[in-house]
Amino acid sequence: MRLGSRVVDSSARLVMGIVNATPDSFYDAGRDYELERALDHVEEMVGQGADIIDIGGVKAGLGEDVTPSQEIARVERLVSAVRSAHPDIVISVDTWRAEVARVALPAGADLINDAWGGYDPELVDVVAEFDAAVVCTHTGGLTPRTYARRVRYPDLVGDVTSYLVGLAERARAAGVREDGIILDPGHDFNKNTWHSLELTRRLDELVALGRPVLVATSNKDFIGETLGLPKYERLEGTLATLAICAWHGAQIFRVHNVMEARRTVDMVASITGHRVPERVTRTFA
Repeated sequence: MRLGSRVVDSSARLVMGIVNATPDSFYDAGRDYELERALDHVEEMVGQGADIIDIGGVKAGLGEDVTPSQEIARVERLVSAVRSAHPDIVISVDTWRAEVARVALPAGADLINDAWGGYDPELVDVVAEFDAAVVCTHTGGLTPRTYARRVRYPDLVGDVTSYLVGLAERARAAGVREDGIILDPGHDFNKNTWHSLELTRRLDELVALGRPVLVATSNKDFIGETLGLPKYERLEGTLATLAICAWHGAQIFRVHNVMEARRTVDMVASITGHRVPERVTRTFA
């Protein structure tokens, strides 16, 4: 997998820190809407071990309409500022719009995180034009910023697999490089809690497709429903999902709590034998 100038092998476990440049974000309620506060948050996450910074300009859920020009205004200057402050960090932009990607990529982004499953067919053309990478997400055809009700999948993993293979092939046909296509099963997107739990449990089947897998489970509703907890009390549940997904071979973990996620995936990587412990002194005491 190549993200900007960074090339990683299949044993890498990358933590992606979330920066929501919106006034109405799901988790932080607009904390990063102002540029200086967003940059402070980026600095904090880099210090905690983030490998990727994911910048979004539109809340994923229901809310006020955000035009492409508004999204660009929120994203472009933040991408440029982060690139200036951190020349080597991987920068991702969470958008489904080709026109936003066309501005964000030359501003310094390396990756387009398309959380809405290829809704804009021209997005992958822009990604290919700028030799960037893209995340292909399963949404089952859901329209951006909407919710489905009573969704059913006779074969959930089969549906997710075929949908993602189709998106990956479309990206490849558009000219996106092979090492720049990443898959995301889309926890909670057009799925109920049972679906998201099953995808976590069977993530190894998606990893077996041979492409890097990103998981975005951080503080999501399926964790809240499973444990009966509000969004600010879902850290332990989130870390459990990260550990399972890391064990199954996921490579990128999109999170709000970078330090805790870093420690969790590093521990799993050491258990699987892909990471050397920081120190080993107990047997010599």
